[in-house]
Amino acid sequence: MRIAGITISDEKHLSIALTGVYGVGSVRARDVLKELNIPGDKKPKDLTPEEELAIRTKIEAFTIEGDLRRDVAGNIKRLKDIKAYRGSRHALHLPARGQRSKTNSRTVRGNTRKTMGSGKRKLEKT
Repeated sequence: MRIAGITISDEKHLSIALTGVYGVGSVRARDVLKELNIPGDKKPKDLTPEEELAIRTKIEAFTIEGDLRRDVAGNIKRLKDIKAYRGSRHALHLPARGQRSKTNSRTVRGNTRKTMGSGKRKLEKT
């Protein structure tokens, strides 16, 4: 089964498999299935062609995949262009929503520290 150019896994439950589409989370997937009266624990390989078409048309009515990615990128670009604080945080790849960055967000900042033992060097046995 394909939705918006994304292949949906045949082995997962529908409510989980639909989240593979960018812009469809678990809540939206469950709401769509509930509206169409399709059980969430059904697998995509067990769907009838009519059910498959109904799910596809319902999900493609939302802003998903390429259009949504373009919208998000446009919003971030707009913030950078107007030199908003959030835009500058995005430009520097730092947290934009007020999280502390002194001790957390090390991986984003490129300041990963390798864990080590007690700090003592092991003496060679001679």
